[in-house]
Amino acid sequence: MVKHKKSKQEDKKILNFFAEAGALKQIKRSGWWLIGAKDAESVAEHSFRCSIVGYVLAKMEKVAPYRVVMMTLLNDFHEARLTDLHKLAQRYINLGQAEIKAFNEQMKPLPPFLRQELAGLHSELRGQKTKAAILARDADILECLVQAKEYHEQGFVQAAKLMEKAPKHLKSRSARKLWEIAKNTELNKWWFVLSEFNR
Repeated sequence: MVKHKKSKQEDKKILNFFAEAGALKQIKRSGWWLIGAKDAESVAEHSFRCSIVGYVLAKMEKVAPYRVVMMTLLNDFHEARLTDLHKLAQRYINLGQAEIKAFNEQMKPLPPFLRQELAGLHSELRGQKTKAAILARDADILECLVQAKEYHEQGFVQAAKLMEKAPKHLKSRSARKLWEIAKNTELNKWWFVLSEFNR
């Protein structure tokens, strides 16, 4: 009976973890407010495409994709508690410490079989010593660049400032190559080519 009760308590903690992940759907990426995009993407939307980018970069660089994808999904998990703080706000607080504290508290209630792996992946990402961690960070940056390019195409001219600075932080050959193509491509053209208006 005690074992069943413990299992039920763990299951509730896992469900709380799911609920906290869901909170990321409500939190807007605040950096885009500075360029005038009032209805900006959510953290969850960013994390979703970031995981797709991470998977592709891993395949391009011949790295097992699981760790890369998981790191991209965990990268902004702390924002369920801290919200998303743009670079201007980050000037005034030690965000790195806050992120670690929030993430550790998020992990603490989880059963060891989840907590240990997720905490290890998060630590690996922050350390930036492995190829998988570097690709996960590149995926985050590249996704932001693609989003900036899309916003720029939609008329948010200030997005060009991000497109000038962020590329220098890309470390992998594949991420740099994809950005070189993306910056000279009309990214929203894909749907128009397929639409009935073009037939």
